[in-house]
Amino acid sequence: MKVKVQTLGGDSAAKSGGDLQLDDAVFGVEPRADILHRVVTWQLTNRRAPARAARERSDVARTGKKFGKQKGGGTARHGDRRAPIFIGGGKAHGPRARVFSSSLNKKVRALGLKMALSSKAMDGKLIILDNLDVKESKTKALREQLGKLSFGKTALVIDGDALNVGFARASSNLGDINLMPAAGANVYDILRHETLVLTRAAVEKLEARFAVPGEAK
Repeated sequence: MKVKVQTLGGDSAAKSGGDLQLDDAVFGVEPRADILHRVVTWQLTNRRAPARAARERSDVARTGKKFGKQKGGGTARHGDRRAPIFIGGGKAHGPRARVFSSSLNKKVRALGLKMALSSKAMDGKLIILDNLDVKESKTKALREQLGKLSFGKTALVIDGDALNVGFARASSNLGDINLMPAAGANVYDILRHETLVLTRAAVEKLEARFAVPGEAK
């Protein structure tokens, strides 16, 4: 699959090296909804914070001494301040401590990421940029530059190993732009953004990540 490399100014690729040939083994995989659903569910489950347990009768520090007469007091015959009906007493049938985790085969996770990348490429929602260099790290200037590109309502921008500091600073106030390194590329974030933007460095990193050792590209 061959795509046009653009620049942040919206210029087409002439200055930056023309078209880029994408590896079909990474960007040309037919998406399957069941695989993508499994990977997204696995991601969302594993990022859930642990649930805290409520303090029950045995967990609160209240007296267990009988605090009223058995008869003749005109009140109920309570014998324990830890009962749930008293303020400061234990919680009855409260939530239990839980840790949410799920496992998923590594091959399925890798396949899911390939399918997510491929789905953006097939839908025409993949933009390749030469790099993320900006003349000045200003949000206003960057927004004007991005206006020449069709980023849609939301865009996920993936750079190489390290983030471009100038672009990161300029885009930090843009709520519709999210930036991450290639190592953080994941199915959930790719699918929840309308447009996927990759730099040349990101494409190289992603293709190298799925390269089979000893196999020529």
